[in-house]
Amino acid sequence: MKFRIVCLSVLLLTQFSVVNHAQKNTSGNEIVLHKGWQIASSESANGVGALISSSKYVTAGWYSATVPSTVMGSLVKDKVYENVFIGDNLKSVPSKQFEKPWWYRTEFSLPKGVEDKTIKLDFDGIVYRANIWLNGKLIANSASVKGVFRRFEFDITGLVKTNGKNILAVELIPPVAGEPSLGFADWNPRPPDNSMGLWRPVKIRITGNVSLNFPYVQSKLNLQTLKSAELTVSAEVVNNKTQNVSGVLSGEIGKIKFSKKISLQPGEKKKVTFTPEEYQQLKINNPLLWLPYSMGKPNLYTVKLAFVTEGKISDQCDKKFGIREVSDYINEDGFRGYKFNGKKIQILGGGWVDNIFLNNDYENIKAQLQYVKQMGLNTIRLEGIWGTNEDLYNLCDENGILVMAGWSCQWENDEYIGKHVDDFGGIESTEDINMIAQSWEDQVKWLRNHPSIFLWLYGSDRLPRPELEKKYLKILQECDTTRPTLGAVSENTSSVTGKTAVKMRGPYDNVPPIYWWSDKLRGGAFGFNTEQGPGAQIPPMESIIKMFPKEHLWPIDSVWNYHCAIGTFNNLKDYNNALSKRLGEPKNLEDYCAKAQFINYENTRAMYEAIESNKYTSTGAIHWMLNAAWPKLYWQLYDYYLTPAGAFFGIKKAREPIHILYDYANNDVRIVNNTCEEHDNIVAKIKILNFDLSEKYSKEISHNLVSDESSVLFKLPTIEGLSKTYFVDLKIISAGKTVSSNFYCLSTKPDELDTAKATWYMTPAKETADLSDMNKLEKVHLKVEQKFIYSKENEKVEVELFNNTNKLAFQIILSINKGKDGGSVAPVLWEDNYFSLLPGEKRTIKGSYAKRDLEGKKPVVKVSGWNIN
Repeated sequence: MKFRIVCLSVLLLTQFSVVNHAQKNTSGNEIVLHKGWQIASSESANGVGALISSSKYVTAGWYSATVPSTVMGSLVKDKVYENVFIGDNLKSVPSKQFEKPWWYRTEFSLPKGVEDKTIKLDFDGIVYRANIWLNGKLIANSASVKGVFRRFEFDITGLVKTNGKNILAVELIPPVAGEPSLGFADWNPRPPDNSMGLWRPVKIRITGNVSLNFPYVQSKLNLQTLKSAELTVSAEVVNNKTQNVSGVLSGEIGKIKFSKKISLQPGEKKKVTFTPEEYQQLKINNPLLWLPYSMGKPNLYTVKLAFVTEGKISDQCDKKFGIREVSDYINEDGFRGYKFNGKKIQILGGGWVDNIFLNNDYENIKAQLQYVKQMGLNTIRLEGIWGTNEDLYNLCDENGILVMAGWSCQWENDEYIGKHVDDFGGIESTEDINMIAQSWEDQVKWLRNHPSIFLWLYGSDRLPRPELEKKYLKILQECDTTRPTLGAVSENTSSVTGKTAVKMRGPYDNVPPIYWWSDKLRGGAFGFNTEQGPGAQIPPMESIIKMFPKEHLWPIDSVWNYHCAIGTFNNLKDYNNALSKRLGEPKNLEDYCAKAQFINYENTRAMYEAIESNKYTSTGAIHWMLNAAWPKLYWQLYDYYLTPAGAFFGIKKAREPIHILYDYANNDVRIVNNTCEEHDNIVAKIKILNFDLSEKYSKEISHNLVSDESSVLFKLPTIEGLSKTYFVDLKIISAGKTVSSNFYCLSTKPDELDTAKATWYMTPAKETADLSDMNKLEKVHLKVEQKFIYSKENEKVEVELFNNTNKLAFQIILSINKGKDGGSVAPVLWEDNYFSLLPGEKRTIKGSYAKRDLEGKKPVVKVSGWNIN
């Protein structure tokens, strides 16, 4: 059989229309076999492939499924297993049943008028091996169909029925220990089925004698002026027949048109390239550039290609692309940084993972990427080439969000891959090296048109062995030279490519806020740190209640540990110890969750404030992690239920376009301009308040801001007579409006790091700031007014809050509830949250949410917080 990567664009053939009786339709010549699948264990299927793929076979007792899916995900959807995310219920799912093959089976019909067409069957992702049967015939066996990141195509023209029903049956064979499969490393439990399934689409493609593969557009931008660009367009043309074929390959990009006569020998594959030297029209003036959203608009173009022979369109496709130039550089300290269209950009993002059963849908991905932008982050780093389709990458393209795409550490550690590994990981046999190299080529060709992908990561914690690295580089030289590459996200020196010039120094567990400012050896604000974070990030109490049975809600027990990470991070001991020392022992679950949001907020805020204050000494940082594959307690900025909490809004606060902040290590007030514009005549207002809110110090400073700049504004003086817990209130006023507001709880007993006891995953505190007086804050009732703006899809709300008391209203939390007694709506996009109001202060906060998430209920604004009645 012949293999290739599928052109994933919607292909438009005008000679016939597609009708598919049991599956999802797309317009054009591609049928996506999405619905109408059934699955069964080989133990219960009772039959061989020839029988199961025939009309004689009866599927009584099989489970319903869709594709893409995993076996376990399908069983959960079919309610064979329920409530698997509550407590430790997932442990009770018998894994023995997944050690043997499972069958996927579906039926499909082809549209009329395809008798003289070429019919191809595409598999975009299989875990792990497969025997593929069609209409009683074996078309491919598991010796050749293996590898989770391989993409397969089979010419089934002579086997498929152009009239009547076709039956496709796929026997899936699970991975065994030592094989490089999909994995989740240490951030959640391994799914019981090891992700066995058809995890990416299965499709039928219908073309004429000649088909088109791998459409690709490369752009070369004039970095001196940004006013001109050169495009190179290519595609593979394939003669599917046994006779010579001649025709014309034509293309268009907007009003730009180009074409070339092509002759093909029987069965010939040929790469056809349109260069700007040969086709002057591919030299364009004043191009609309693709930019990260923080730098401008992510403009996209579309290339359309068609092959015409004997006056008819044989195949055609379209593909979106962006015009941009990405490069890397090494800063004065020897760390790698990145430039977009010649301008430095600080890479700020989080580690992305798909759901544990690989069932993220479009709306879920869209909501998560909205959260990325809402926080002011610009990047997601994929620990593995995630995505059951191109939705993630398309949405990043459209939203101007950068992607670091590449392999996972799953193959690099003994406990994850299931065998002993050496310094280069677990890909060592000639067979595995060749399979993974081909997988790399498949993924690069599939994704290379996406401008959001700015970096290929062909290693994770470890470098690949030199033989494999050379194969990767050869593939990239042939397939994509438009982006930088990196052999590992850790500090390493390759014998092939030299130093990685990045660091992976953590931390991965709780550290005090001062760490991010004072650490100069590990995860502090310098270099490009590819993984860092403050460890456990506890969701709000509403999510905790969803995660645990009543008998395990409080006090914290071993069932909570099951929702932590794995190995070193399988408990909350260090986190809870730091929380109690800082804020006092929690009295109950509600108190614990409130205190958790407090320390999560101040920690992530300090982390990103230190990073952006040190640009471009700090060239980038990836928060470990961004999201959650299942309901968990570690490493997340919003939880599995898409509920944003303290960590989320701590980062959002730090990433204000114009931001005023406090430097914990140097007692400075700093100001950061995160925009590409200058801002003159801003006024910074600084206040220091005792715990009783009596003013101990105040100052106003006028300042002019340079674009993309960080600077020290003022060093706070030593003040006598401060209470043990005191407050620093910072504001920036521009054109009469408050554009930045930041409130800190500090202690006269500051944090002190115990660097002598530092480990690879954390630096403990020798002394901890005592903020226990925060438990003494009196309850406050705020005056609240709200206004809803209703629409058919997305609704908006404006909430005006007025603190008309003489007390501090601390960490005010806004949520939208589904009716008076319903749960909170998620996702929801708030301008600000977990904020504080001093006596007499008033703020209006805007938010938005999808109407469908109300589930037919009336929206109700809920106001809660640390001491809010």
